[in-house]
Amino acid sequence: MSAHDESAGGALIRFENAQRRYGEVVAVGGVTLDIAAGSFVALVGSSGSGKSTLLKMVNTLVEPTGGRVLFAGDDVTTVPQAQLRRRVGYVFQGIGLFPHYTVAENIAMGPRLAGEKLGEERIAELLELVELESDMASRMPDELSGGQRQRVGVARALANDPEILIMDEPFGALDPITRDALGEKVRELHVKLGLTTVMVTHDMAEALLLADRVLVMSAGEVVADESPRALLGGAGGEVAQSLVAVPREQAERLAHMEDNTP
Repeated sequence: MSAHDESAGGALIRFENAQRRYGEVVAVGGVTLDIAAGSFVALVGSSGSGKSTLLKMVNTLVEPTGGRVLFAGDDVTTVPQAQLRRRVGYVFQGIGLFPHYTVAENIAMGPRLAGEKLGEERIAELLELVELESDMASRMPDELSGGQRQRVGVARALANDPEILIMDEPFGALDPITRDALGEKVRELHVKLGLTTVMVTHDMAEALLLADRVLVMSAGEVVADESPRALLGGAGGEVAQSLVAVPREQAERLAHMEDNTP
């Protein structure tokens, strides 16, 4: 049984009319929704739709200019930073490893900021979780492939044994095969570790394959909140269906090519 099961079924994250403005520009305009403990949620939308801004409100990288965000009932802006960092694992867009630190030092960064030291055994365990050899610990980031670096990024996000994993376009810079393998690994870890996972992606196929629930954003609003099955069945409205149309048309074209292969 997961250490995080005590809140299962309840709202771990609650957005209450959460807004973010930059002067006259409305990045997020009054979003209200709950994210249940144990769920895997994908935030999908075109560039500038507000999805990354909404995600970053969870760990206060962006603070709301209106409304609030609650984590297990507490306003995130009032939770001590060290406590919030321990409870929220964050996988950056573009990986974001520190180039002058070893893999082990990168993984241990979160606990170190919280005043804790990660032992070699725990680092080896985290590397194993993301399917990397323990001898990778002494390597520098520039010695690794893009996929290996992002696996280290996931290990770093898990180092504090967080309750929630938030990921901002985590696989965007990777080739399709590596991206697919890492997506499956994250989904597997989500189940194995009893996590709540929220992932921002512009790739609707990725969202449909990995998430239990897909939130579609457009112009700072959540315009659809559906299961992958419902979206594939035509639900969610015009913006959502225009995003679903891309992987669907690709799949149909591939099937057509296959049918016409001599």
